[in-house]
Amino acid sequence: MPNSKHNDLEKIIIAAVAKNGVIGAKGKLPWKSSEEMEFFKNTTTGFPVIMGRKTFQSLSKPLENRTNIVISKSLKTSNINGALVFGSLNSALSYCEKKRFPKVFIIGGEQIFAEAMEIADKMLISEMKGEFEGDTFFPPVDKNKWVKKFIRGYSDFDLYEYIPTED
Repeated sequence: MPNSKHNDLEKIIIAAVAKNGVIGAKGKLPWKSSEEMEFFKNTTTGFPVIMGRKTFQSLSKPLENRTNIVISKSLKTSNINGALVFGSLNSALSYCEKKRFPKVFIIGGEQIFAEAMEIADKMLISEMKGEFEGDTFFPPVDKNKWVKKFIRGYSDFDLYEYIPTED
């Protein structure tokens, strides 16, 4: 299933998702979990993070110790407020491959996740213990294309790894 393009680059979707699929509410996370934030930081530090414009704008500042990459068709600049801007996910991945990053994390939002699911090598999903109100959702996971494996339980969430099924 993973796209043959960008073969040398491990493409990992990382997301925190409520039991009802919510990932955001009015541009913010609908929950507070220092435990999940710490897992995210520890996992992504040192690697590029790719996100959509709305996700980037929801951050108070670029994520430290990571190359922040924003996908936007409307932003015409190639660098904004500490982040690189690309017009497509494919061009951002090509950049990461040229820079010889071993892996890249795709961190949202909804549209970027949906596009990345077609080419991702793995998904790390923090399944929050609860349902939350929100206006942004994680795309449905096709159980015919992804195998879900429990990794570890935390007090606020359970961590699952999804890997593509063999075609």
